[in-house]
Amino acid sequence: MAADRHQAGLKILEKLTTDAYQIQEQVLEDILNRNAGTEYLRGFLNGQCDKQHFKKNVPIVTYDDIEPYIHRIANGESSDILLAEPVTGFYRSTGTSGGQPKLIPSTAEKDKGALFQTLMGSVMNKHFGDLDKAGKSMQLLFTKPEIETPSGLLATTATTSIFKDSGFRNIVSMRYTSPIETIFCSDINQSMYCQLLVGLIQRDKVVSVGSIFASAMVRAIKFIEDHWEELCYNIKTGHLSSWISDSGCKNALSLIMKPNPDLADSIENICGCKSWEGIIRKLWPKAKYIGAVATGVMSQYTAALDFYSGGLPLVSSAYVCSEAMCGINLEPLSKPADVSYTFLSNMAYFEFLPVKKDCLTMFLDQVQFNSVARQESKEMMSSIEAIEPVDLVNVEPGQCYELVVTTSAGLYRYKVGDILMATGFYNNAPQFQFVERQNVILSIDAEKTSEVDLLRAVTKAKALLDPLGFLLTGYTSYADTSSTPGHYILFWELKMKESNDMKEPDPKIMVECCFSMEESLNYTYRMYRKENIIAPLELRVVKQGTFDALMDYYVSQGASMSQYKGPSCIKSKQAIKILDSRVMGKFFSVETQF
Repeated sequence: MAADRHQAGLKILEKLTTDAYQIQEQVLEDILNRNAGTEYLRGFLNGQCDKQHFKKNVPIVTYDDIEPYIHRIANGESSDILLAEPVTGFYRSTGTSGGQPKLIPSTAEKDKGALFQTLMGSVMNKHFGDLDKAGKSMQLLFTKPEIETPSGLLATTATTSIFKDSGFRNIVSMRYTSPIETIFCSDINQSMYCQLLVGLIQRDKVVSVGSIFASAMVRAIKFIEDHWEELCYNIKTGHLSSWISDSGCKNALSLIMKPNPDLADSIENICGCKSWEGIIRKLWPKAKYIGAVATGVMSQYTAALDFYSGGLPLVSSAYVCSEAMCGINLEPLSKPADVSYTFLSNMAYFEFLPVKKDCLTMFLDQVQFNSVARQESKEMMSSIEAIEPVDLVNVEPGQCYELVVTTSAGLYRYKVGDILMATGFYNNAPQFQFVERQNVILSIDAEKTSEVDLLRAVTKAKALLDPLGFLLTGYTSYADTSSTPGHYILFWELKMKESNDMKEPDPKIMVECCFSMEESLNYTYRMYRKENIIAPLELRVVKQGTFDALMDYYVSQGASMSQYKGPSCIKSKQAIKILDSRVMGKFFSVETQF
């Protein structure tokens, strides 16, 4: 039965990728025929539903452009402001990767989500076999409470919506170690503890481990480091710790727990080792892979997971955003840095704005930063933004694009904000690597540093610490303009690979890390440093557990643990206060080197 389902999934995948052009045309036609009479589209289409008229007259927009329409629906106006089908609720983005949380309309349509899951399952089955028969997955899953809008419609995270669905509830006990009560526990620490406890109790049944994003998986391992003795005591005695007060967790665990001294002793022997290298494979010896998105900003966690994994593949299976399900990874055994997502032609109507980043970089490298050059650079940026988007099947490998989607849920020519690089085709469907969010995360004067610029700089600098046995487990940054000239501050959390004890890093090496990062940043930054428009970069090393505290703060402010993306840059004064209160050492780039 399962084999037939997976074979059918692979056949559907072949059709979606082979007939990508025809399916995309049909997707757009269906969306326009259904929604042309809405208030939003009526003003642009004037009753004409053809593709050419759509592309000529409907503008490419950002969330700011459509937010007033969405808020009108959330405040009680009819859904036909944006779409003909009734809005049944809203997906709420976490806000940790792109700024403020967004409300994205959702409808009763379930077919696309179910098909997307089927296709992912078929690909995973092809590479790993039928793991549902072999055992269970220890997936660390978390939810957020729903928020009621003035209209009575509920806003929730996309993952919470999936976990609430009856289809998920029907399979959770068969496929996952975590009882549904632990997933819906509102206290993140109690939820994490109980999910890990059950996962350890069932360690011999676990055939895969993971979370939605790599950040949560790293958090889980650090959580075990802090609580393994208590977890083992619970397993040995068959009694749950008294601080677990959630009634759902207590009831669910009472049905699972019984005294097991032998299992507790085995886990104690594993966790009591000096080094935690390979701890995931040691704790779950039958696991075949770690499932978690580890591309884009999540790539900062790959080094830590490689250390903990014991050689298990790190699988980023899909590219999904709050606005649309986009693509799946057909080669799940690829290293995270090599992952490409094959776009599925039936999920939305996709367009791609070419991003001429190389052209702009060459231009900036050749100019002096006077007012004339700055004006010319602005004009070049305007011309880049004026480039016409291309359709899904017409992208060119090697070219970077900004993703634009038109969906059946009321988004028309909507800029998601992600930059993707086309890497090739599977049949007639393009494949993309995630490059970065289209947002400047650090800025002083006219200098602008992107997420990918910062990641590249941090990756190069942390290599200086590898021979010394240090592991970078988290980083973030902010632009400090409280004094003149302003400067960039980075926070790093480090741990020793061979010990849980943390030793002070060599100040000379940390200063070299500062300078290495500055060398890796863009031409504008280096010029501004030379002219003292920007002061030397500062690196602050924080205590272990600091980025867990940062995650806890953002979760307390409404972010979802399942969808949490550690921010590359922070602007919240409270978040900066949390980081500053845990600083162990401060280091600066040597000023004279520029």
